[in-house]
Amino acid sequence: MIKSPDAKTPRRETSPAELTRAALVRAALKLFGRQGFDGTSTREIAAEAGANIGSIAYHFGGKEGLRAAAADFIVETIQAVAGEALNEQAATAGDPEAARAQLFAALERMVGFVVASPQAGEIVQFVLRELSYPTAALDRIYEGVFDPAHRRLCLLWEQATGEPAESERTRLTVFTLIGQVIYFRIGREAVMRRMGWHEIGAAEAAKVVAVTTDNLGAILAARKRQG
Repeated sequence: MIKSPDAKTPRRETSPAELTRAALVRAALKLFGRQGFDGTSTREIAAEAGANIGSIAYHFGGKEGLRAAAADFIVETIQAVAGEALNEQAATAGDPEAARAQLFAALERMVGFVVASPQAGEIVQFVLRELSYPTAALDRIYEGVFDPAHRRLCLLWEQATGEPAESERTRLTVFTLIGQVIYFRIGREAVMRRMGWHEIGAAEAAKVVAVTTDNLGAILAARKRQG
């Protein structure tokens, strides 16, 4: 079953200033991803957010600060998504079967967010631009998400297979597992056309999960035979 992150009701009332700040971050994430940093004006961001243009300088010190805040938003969002799937890692130590089950759970969780969540589209667009034209925002995303998540998956792989977590083969294998999921987001239009789908919702994402987990199972089985 595909599980998307649950929306949690805030425990306290959100202030108007916090709402404005959040709206500006969401607007920047969307427009920077779609048009690029240089191709987006602060006036466009303010209009998209329904805020006064002066609020960008007030909350973030300027456009560059807003880009950093958008990167931090990505880190916080993905950490929340990945946390549920990876935080149980310590419990799998010494238990290959539990580690394998955790790998399957992490892959399913990844598909549920990256493929099925509408919010993931804006995040992936933003990150792809940063990967093409790296700035300090990419450093924040790499250090906050890419590096720790990849390392945790590599450790799970070691627990599941016995292969060293930091071996070249393990690191490349984990990139392969992640990459197959990301393709269904960046190649979304091509996938829908070829599959004859009008959308990629929960039902379609479940089919992606079935195939990607089959792939994971095949890799694990091959490693077991080689061992």
